[in-house]
Amino acid sequence: MKKALITGITGQDGSYLAELLLSKGYSVHGLIRRSSSFNTGRIDHLYRDFHDPDARIFLHYGDLSVSAQLMDLLHSIVPDEIYHLGAQSHVRVSFDMPEYTGDITGLGTLRILEAIRKTGIQTKFYQASSSEMFGAAPPPQNENTAFQPQSPYAAAKVYAYYIVRNYRDAYKQFAVNGILFNHESPRRGETFVTRKITRAAAQIKLGLQDKLYLGNLEAKRDWGFAGDYVEAMWLMLQQEKPDDYVIATGETHSVREFVERVFAKLGLDYKKHVAVDPRYFRPTEVDVLLGDSSRAQKMLGWKPKVNFDKLIDMMIAADMELAKKEKTLVDAGFRYNNSDKI
Repeated sequence: MKKALITGITGQDGSYLAELLLSKGYSVHGLIRRSSSFNTGRIDHLYRDFHDPDARIFLHYGDLSVSAQLMDLLHSIVPDEIYHLGAQSHVRVSFDMPEYTGDITGLGTLRILEAIRKTGIQTKFYQASSSEMFGAAPPPQNENTAFQPQSPYAAAKVYAYYIVRNYRDAYKQFAVNGILFNHESPRRGETFVTRKITRAAAQIKLGLQDKLYLGNLEAKRDWGFAGDYVEAMWLMLQQEKPDDYVIATGETHSVREFVERVFAKLGLDYKKHVAVDPRYFRPTEVDVLLGDSSRAQKMLGWKPKVNFDKLIDMMIAADMELAKKEKTLVDAGFRYNNSDKI
């Protein structure tokens, strides 16, 4: 039985990846941060008590800022594959927390690579790189496109990308970068723009709120389904030689188009409910991201299965179910508060 370690296992991608690996017969170990409240909702359906002899998913408290602990964890688990998804991954927040973003998103990757080197374990390492690294580079963007990062998050990811390549060359580690363009799902965090839109639209439809405040409506992104993209991660670590790949759909759509489609599918006019709030603009914007994943399609045999329209339908359906439950509570006399905190 292969063993995999996933950092960021409680996130959107981590949960889909854990499902995929378990379906392939892996035992899965996940790194989670200690919190006073549980944040394992995305993987609760997978977890079994470790006393259960059939348990194949195991969670370990840890932090990407603690080198010694990461070394101890790798020495104890000796994973065949490591999927490094953990990061401070919100672009707008990275402007508010640049030092923390650099430490966790950038140096966190270095700490794991050093832990692999110092423990001497034979493992394959996947680094979650990001299309945000391309920043202001003209589209379409592929593996040969020069990076022009436009945020502390993107700059930290560029550092992580190059340190992976350096350790691959210097120490012959099997280490790869998956340069994933935006990928969404019903499990997306509610402060990310796509989920923020579908969540609000469902609540507006049921009368739970009236307004949705957004930033730059003209920004264009290449949006795919997270469930498709984690398959590409796995495929990268099944190759004979390590390499870096762009993963994308090859289509780009504006935030405005995303909003318009979501609201139209619910029979709503977005112009009556959506307002622009300058507080949500980034100090430096990324106008267009459009990925060329032809190399991954050729070398990995990967291609996206869920298109833009199906992705929207999937997210709306999940958020309508959530909004209906909230509506039931309101009708029963419970107070509902949907204040936009950030």
